[in-house]
Amino acid sequence: MELGFHIPIFDIDGGTGAIAGELARVGASAEASGATWLSFMDHFFQIEPTGLPAEAHMLEGYTTLGYLAAHTSTIELGLLVTGVTYRHPGLLAKIVTTLDVLSGGRAALGIGAAWFEREHRGLGVPFPPVAERFERLEETLRICGRMWDPDDNGPFEGKHYQLAETLCSPQPLHRPKVLIGGGGERKTLRLVARYGDACNLFASSPSDVEHKLDVLRRHCDDVGRNYDEIHKTVLANNPRPSPDTRDEFVRAMADYAKLGVHAAIVTPTTGSPAAWIDGMAPAVARLAELG
Repeated sequence: MELGFHIPIFDIDGGTGAIAGELARVGASAEASGATWLSFMDHFFQIEPTGLPAEAHMLEGYTTLGYLAAHTSTIELGLLVTGVTYRHPGLLAKIVTTLDVLSGGRAALGIGAAWFEREHRGLGVPFPPVAERFERLEETLRICGRMWDPDDNGPFEGKHYQLAETLCSPQPLHRPKVLIGGGGERKTLRLVARYGDACNLFASSPSDVEHKLDVLRRHCDDVGRNYDEIHKTVLANNPRPSPDTRDEFVRAMADYAKLGVHAAIVTPTTGSPAAWIDGMAPAVARLAELG
């Protein structure tokens, strides 16, 4: 099992002026640990599940990833996850392509249907009903597939998006991995089966994750997809691990590894996420032993 780090909090020790240096140290620490994934949230305002108010610091996700691309060399970079409502899909594909080219082929597209209404209303971003957001998500996945096909620059005609050309030059160095976040059984996991290279589930319990993976397997059977091709990841915050509980965390992840989960993603919440990552680093080798 692999380990990834997800950074949701930018209230850094030392204040706003210390953020850039701390994030550079985060990249160095994550790579030195042997972790395979580094991500940020895609939000305009901070979200309540972090325990912080909306007024807490939040950086724009892809700008932050671009900065980390220059301060890392091996780790995969993505957002967990892009809200489909935040950017026009043609622009989103171009942004992820740019990140991939400038990072040497390390960009991933993490994407979901979006949910935080306050930030949409606050910044004037349209927030359609949930059914429409999922329709837009599927069209966006199709558009990104077309944008990353060098042999098809033709138009796209969808219900919500119309593109006269799906031209994307340069092409990504490596086609970005598409990670679809969420465990919705009727829509989200169906989209994973049809379009996703990876899924991300909450590690609420091994039994819950086992059930979600069974649902995903059925969707794969329905669309003729090889279930084993899909990279399974979990956001492992139940309970949230720390360097002090590192051994307990590794033992808990063994049950998920038995289910075929490939990667556990953990989130520091301290004012120095780089130091937190340094403290978690020994877990990388321990998790690798789980298979």
